[in-house]
Amino acid sequence: MSVMIGIDPHKGSHTAVVINDDEQVIEELRVRASARQVVELQEWAVGFEDRCWAVESARGLGYLLSQQLVAAGERVLDVPAMLASRVRVLGSGKSQKNDPNDARSVAIAALRHPGLTPVVVDDHTRVLGLLAKRHRDVARLKNKAACRLHALLGELTAGGLASEMTVNKANSLLEAVVVTDEVTRQRVVIATELVEDIARFNTQMRASKQRIRSAVAASGTSLCDIRGIGPIGAAMILGAVGDITRFPTPGHFASYNATAPIDASSGNHSRHRLNPRGNRKLNHALHMAAVSQLRYPCEGRDYYQKKLTEGKTSKEAIRALKRRISDVVYRQLRADAKRIIS
Repeated sequence: MSVMIGIDPHKGSHTAVVINDDEQVIEELRVRASARQVVELQEWAVGFEDRCWAVESARGLGYLLSQQLVAAGERVLDVPAMLASRVRVLGSGKSQKNDPNDARSVAIAALRHPGLTPVVVDDHTRVLGLLAKRHRDVARLKNKAACRLHALLGELTAGGLASEMTVNKANSLLEAVVVTDEVTRQRVVIATELVEDIARFNTQMRASKQRIRSAVAASGTSLCDIRGIGPIGAAMILGAVGDITRFPTPGHFASYNATAPIDASSGNHSRHRLNPRGNRKLNHALHMAAVSQLRYPCEGRDYYQKKLTEGKTSKEAIRALKRRISDVVYRQLRADAKRIIS
């Protein structure tokens, strides 16, 4: 008998529920999150030879458990949290929010949706995703420190630092400040610490960029051949996409990265609206590629100008260009995947 085992993962424990093809619960188990969590789950499920595991948010809270199950030779599916939530709410008599019902909803979602993504052992794309996330986090910390420094400099001298923030310019301005009271002195001390923070973040970002360049080169991707996509953009795209073969068409890929508009037609009125969902990191990488293409003469800028002459607004033209870049990225990733396989 084939069964589906749904898992509702948590930080301290995991709840597993076994269902059959009729969605009937056969068994359930709660295990503590520990070094033996996979061993305990496999020992419990040993009687179900034809089994498949469904883990909610296998790229999020359920990441470690799903990777451990795959490494142990199990078949694992990644169930999005939104899909499991909809199954739970729509399930007759099972809408109560508790761990067993959540695990059952995960199992039902996996049983009735054959297109779910199988979990595979981490590869080089995971490395690129981690490096891209680290670079983005450091950039945000630097931006936060720069904003606080701008505010302090504006309190120390009229107009503050009018030009772009650099370590040398900030130090020069602070050296010119005349300290006349304790408040001013403490402002200078804090501002100096912020300048040191920014200098440290600059060093970290330079090292991060070098790591990303090396990792992207090692991946063998050709994404950097697309105008507007550099090593950081390529790392963001590869880390977010993973296996491109899980998207059967460019339209599926565009829907995933939110460059495809949402149909919002009603009655005889046909219209579409902006997609606020999708993978926002991937959408941001495509947006930066589109903005970069507008700076130089190329097919992307010609396409943007064409949309403007058709009566599109600037924002609408950029959205159209992003969709066009999405299709180019999809074809490039597909070609890279075929080349690696061959």
